[in-house]
Amino acid sequence: MRVRAIVDSANAALPKVSVLLALYQGERFLQQQLDSIAAQTDVSWDLVVSDDGSVDCGPQIIRNFADAFPGRVALQTGPGQGAVANFCALLTSVETQGYVALADQDDVWFSNKLARAVTTLATVPAQTPALYCSRVEICDAQLNPAGMSRRPKRPASFRHALVQNLVQGNTIVMNQTAKHLMQSALRTSGQIVMHDWFIYQIVSGAGGRVIYDKDPTLRYRQHDSNVVGANEGMRARLASIKRMLQGQQSTWSRQNIAALSNCTSLLTVENRVHLETFRQLVEGSVVHRLQAMWGGQFYRQGCFSQAALWLAAAIGRV
Repeated sequence: MRVRAIVDSANAALPKVSVLLALYQGERFLQQQLDSIAAQTDVSWDLVVSDDGSVDCGPQIIRNFADAFPGRVALQTGPGQGAVANFCALLTSVETQGYVALADQDDVWFSNKLARAVTTLATVPAQTPALYCSRVEICDAQLNPAGMSRRPKRPASFRHALVQNLVQGNTIVMNQTAKHLMQSALRTSGQIVMHDWFIYQIVSGAGGRVIYDKDPTLRYRQHDSNVVGANEGMRARLASIKRMLQGQQSTWSRQNIAALSNCTSLLTVENRVHLETFRQLVEGSVVHRLQAMWGGQFYRQGCFSQAALWLAAAIGRV
């Protein structure tokens, strides 16, 4: 009993992080992810898993993990509407104090992932919404290294978030203020495109801090069951630009505008103006689109991608 009391006392002194994991048919790689969460150093973690209707052994793997870590693991039923809705359900329901991290079911975290994020976020005033994200080491299904995710060339901002996502969801860690901000946003937003992109938009739009770590914090496994793969390499970049010029970006933009318009009370005055300028970029005439592109100073990462954004503005595909 005395030993247990000493351990509990030590954990109580560590920063608390609630890890939110969206699960669906994840048995193949799940145990390695769980082991890497359990191996996190210098933080006190708990895990909330939302299962979206798995019929494999994933839920039982979670229950076995919960038995190994009593009182630290919760398994709940997801909405059954896909990964984005599952992560949103996790975010809106989490009530614990401390930091919040998002986890995919098939990665492997470096042992200092959460500690590195918490140390960085602790430098931000508690009343400021703060979002940490990082690069990843891209691997194949067997965790053989296949490269690194790209480092952004330009800083995070709401003007960037409106046209491109910088934040990879499986690297996200938020402070309490950002968590409460996202819960408020998700209560009114309606349908969103991607949870990580929307988090980036809301935190930057509310005047919060978005911190991008140039060093990787996890091994990002690429396999045939990924919902969203790594957007790396020239072929992937060209495919992304092709989707934009074919109109997929415009569909996403209109959905983002609708969601953000339902959350304007959370945005700074300056960023409400940027949102209205972006609306002109998406919905206006060719003259208004080009004026909005120039006046709003919207940007994507990389010269080639930025040139494609100008072309998309000219032909009405933003």
